[in-house]
Amino acid sequence: MSYLADNWYWMVAAAASGGALLWLQLKDGAGAGISPQNAVMLMNREKAFVLDVSTADTFAQGSVTGARNIPLADLASGKGLPGKKDQVILVVSPDGRDGVKAAAQLKALGHENVQVVGGGLKAWVAANLPLQRKG
Repeated sequence: MSYLADNWYWMVAAAASGGALLWLQLKDGAGAGISPQNAVMLMNREKAFVLDVSTADTFAQGSVTGARNIPLADLASGKGLPGKKDQVILVVSPDGRDGVKAAAQLKALGHENVQVVGGGLKAWVAANLPLQRKG
């Protein structure tokens, strides 16, 4: 017990650094999902269905080339989703956070192979990958 009492500052430093790393991972949705490069690989090899869960206005400003827009608020209906439950679905959102929520909804609807693009469209743009624009 005296070791902990004598070295309490190391415990505080370890907890603070661990908390800071966790916060950085969660704040941009970067901790969840696959890289944009791996997403491209799935698009090419597995003919993945790319689902953008942004609002229609945000989607029109730019999205992953070939993506289909179904806003997160409309996702529960299942309308517009692939009929094959084992098809790869790549979920894209502006920053990755809504993508994680959408993936949970898709899995609840019975889709078996759902991947979230970690960091969302921000990470896609940072990787200098192509965008499509509507309107």
